[in-house]
Amino acid sequence: MDFRLVELERWLGAHFASVAFTLSPASADASFRRYFRATLADGRSFVAMDAPPDKEDSRAYVRIAGLLAAAGAHVPRIFAQAPEAGFLLLEDLGKHTYLDCLQRGEDPQPLYAAATETLLRIQQASRPGTLPEYDRALLERELNLFPDWYLARQLQREPSAPQRAVLRGAFDALLASNLAQPKVYVHRDYHSRNLMKSDPAPGVLDFQDAVYGPITYDLVSLLRDAYVRRDEEAVIDGAVRYWEKARKAGLPVRADFGEFYRDFEWMGAQRQLKVIGIFARLCHRDGKRRYLADIPLVMEYLLATCRRYRELAPLAQLLESLAPA
Repeated sequence: MDFRLVELERWLGAHFASVAFTLSPASADASFRRYFRATLADGRSFVAMDAPPDKEDSRAYVRIAGLLAAAGAHVPRIFAQAPEAGFLLLEDLGKHTYLDCLQRGEDPQPLYAAATETLLRIQQASRPGTLPEYDRALLERELNLFPDWYLARQLQREPSAPQRAVLRGAFDALLASNLAQPKVYVHRDYHSRNLMKSDPAPGVLDFQDAVYGPITYDLVSLLRDAYVRRDEEAVIDGAVRYWEKARKAGLPVRADFGEFYRDFEWMGAQRQLKVIGIFARLCHRDGKRRYLADIPLVMEYLLATCRRYRELAPLAQLLESLAPA
């Protein structure tokens, strides 16, 4: 029996005491959270979050939702909460993610334009000391997911001492670049599966792990999405549009676009190494094998960046020698 679901239904039953409702799966993500759509007999619908309190902190979701809403982002309103049980009752932002829209052939330009505007609003609201720091320890811990889970578990490869030295050198170079960037609020997963086609668009989901860190991070998540293939011309166009608006808004981006784009790409390399490691971990630790199918696109992004920069060329060679075609 799904005891968490039984508890959730009991909690919702107390909230909707005078109206019948039905529950259906809304979505599941890469964490331990689950989402159910509660459809009421009177036609209203809500989304119920089940976040087991021993594994997820729903209080962080509530606090960060308030920060992002105050910044002007469209996040789900919270109608009821029981953080000690791990339950939240949220506004239903609809059934169509950006990924759904892109896969059915919608024009991407308005979608990305709206996502960029929301990102700029979030960044303009940034204040130090409000969110956890995206510091070296956290960035490095994420990088280590790549050798620990992708190389060791997925490929079953143990790097030699010289290969470990290449990884260490590349990680240090990436971290130095990442940590030299100005800091803003960082969603950490600002991509097509967490952006909803809503009114206004986008609705923003899955923000509970937000931090205060490098200014290019969320832009990389959006433009080099692990689930959406975009050619380099489209990525550069999106980066230019963001950079021009960020400068006009007074955000601390580099004055030279070439330098900004280098920061963007090196931040992307950190994220791509992390994401590949996470996808392998989701398979081998959590039994979610479907994420393995997304690794080739992320690896393609990573290799393209490493081949473009002399300092990262040894990492590109290492990846080519270790990873399957």
